[in-house]
Amino acid sequence: MDKGKLPLHVGVIMDGNGRWAKKRLMPRKLGHKYGMDRMIGLAEHAKKSGIKYLTVYVMSTENLARRPEDEIEGLFGLIRKYFTVNVKKLFDCGSGIKIIGDISVLPKDVIKILEDAEKASPEKAEFTLVFAINYGGRREIINAVNKALLRGGSVDENSFEALLYTGGVPDPDLIIRTGGEMRLSNFLTYQSAYAELYFSDVLFPDFSDAEFDKALTDFAARERRFGRA
Repeated sequence: MDKGKLPLHVGVIMDGNGRWAKKRLMPRKLGHKYGMDRMIGLAEHAKKSGIKYLTVYVMSTENLARRPEDEIEGLFGLIRKYFTVNVKKLFDCGSGIKIIGDISVLPKDVIKILEDAEKASPEKAEFTLVFAINYGGRREIINAVNKALLRGGSVDENSFEALLYTGGVPDPDLIIRTGGEMRLSNFLTYQSAYAELYFSDVLFPDFSDAEFDKALTDFAARERRFGRA
């Protein structure tokens, strides 16, 4: 593929882990384990493909509030058991990470794991994997507005964007949602204004590198006009 037609930043709504497990008569939380393995593999493939930023929707604010407690605990258990090891794999190949969302309400040991990993992230990495954890686009905007009010004065697009969780990260060019649903579910609400959208029926644990490449090929064939005629 022509590197000039690659998206700089891809967002992925990793939907379908629970349904994937249910189809196999497994607990939903086991589906999240397979989803985490696929997420790391996908990040490695995205880096090799020339993508510079990949943002993955790990847990929304709605997930934390509404999913069964055992499923949420299962997600925290995966972070405790696998996050540091998997992130080290990324660091070893020159990748960095960033955490976005309100992690302050998570269990203290989980917060420490996430914060320690982000602090250990290499500077000026050639590829960055962004984890959206307890993330909600509307809440992010409200938080940014409140920060702006505390500072006083007016804001423009550039100064407002710096107040978002994603400050310093370019807007996504392409957002992929797996699992057959066709909505953004409060993901990168402000940042996705001009993102191209790609929906796949494939459940996330089965969303292979080849499926990701299909999305990139589809993106490369589109004409992005940004409001121009």
